Amino acid sequence: MESPSTTYLRITMVDGVKVINPPNFGWLERTLSRVEMDYLWNCVNNRTDSYKHRLAGNIHESTTLIDVDNLFFNNTLLPLCSEYARSFSNLGDNVAVSNSHPYYLTDFWVNYQKQNEFNPVHDHGGIYSFVVWMKIPTDYHDQNQNPIAKTSHCPLVSAFQFYYTTTLGKIVPYTYEMNPNVEGTILFFPAELNHCVYPFYNCGDDRITISGNISLNSSIVL
Repeated sequence: MESPSTTYLRITMVDGVKVINPPNFGWLERTLSRVEMDYLWNCVNNRTDSYKHRLAGNIHESTTLIDVDNLFFNNTLLPLCSEYARSFSNLGDNVAVSNSHPYYLTDFWVNYQKQNEFNPVHDHGGIYSFVVWMKIPTDYHDQNQNPIAKTSHCPLVSAFQFYYTTTLGKIVPYTYEMNPNVEGTILFFPAELNHCVYPFYNCGDDRITISGNISLNSSIVL
């Protein structure tokens, strides 16, 4: 009899050989619409309390946002929860609770990063997390002409990275090269997926990003 964990394996037959492919949890990437971006900028313009005490990084300003009437959650984030379940798995099913509970937006904030600032490798709380690149004032390739980057065999100035583990236990990075072309992109990922943000240099403008966490609302039973 197969163990319950095998239900998540992808098994195919090739020339009489059973190919067993263990799963790994990835992430989703989508470009937001102008309506979605306008709404988020309005949230930024009405930001409230400081969020810096909740962060791991060296960041100039981090402030809580309010999703009025749950517009962003209902119209953008919930569909991404559903897409993640279709593409990978519904991660909420792995939480040890006796009843089904709905998802909700637990944290929602905006970060303002100045040159030389960074966010080290970290993860988030909750089930899912997301980041939206609102304003990226630098170009990865230009930034990596910096003398600091030229001393490295793997230049990462002005980069965002995910870190995931292979079935052999190797930690592998996936790099996003930050530049203005990625503005309006949302990444939706498991909250436990490690990631980091590298600094940029010689630029007086702020890098502006929005992040948030999604959890199960245990006060409501479905």
